[in-house]
Amino acid sequence: MTTQTVATTNTSTASIVFAAAAGMMLLFFSGYAQATILHDAAHDQRHAMAFPCH
Repeated sequence: MTTQTVATTNTSTASIVFAAAAGMMLLFFSGYAQATILHDAAHDQRHAMAFPCH
């Protein structure tokens, strides 16, 4: 008698909905944020990733 194992991947609907909601929230908040806030956030992210920005 032999045993066979089959691996399957299951992408749940909840994870897709969460990713879509997070993306829409980012677009919404960035649309209403002031330009200086967005610039400062991008600037800080560049420094956090050790990417030269000056």
